[in-house]
Amino acid sequence: MADFNITDSVDITDVVCPVTFVKAKVALEELEDGDILSIHLNDGEPVQNVPRSIKEEGHKILKLLDNADGTYDLIVRKVGD
Repeated sequence: MADFNITDSVDITDVVCPVTFVKAKVALEELEDGDILSIHLNDGEPVQNVPRSIKEEGHKILKLLDNADGTYDLIVRKVGD
């Protein structure tokens, strides 16, 4: 993750869809345009749905890292409205 200057991070491994996206969206809303958020999420529905929903909101997916333990780290740049 040294490739990115992470502004903030959120761990959503303890919640289920659709709350996963809601928590990620709230975390993004608290950031400034251009800031980078690391989202720690589970395999399955979260890793399938959260990146897609974030893209639909207009933000930029920079990287999806497989942690090889059933979790992922999604690196997102906030794009202004």
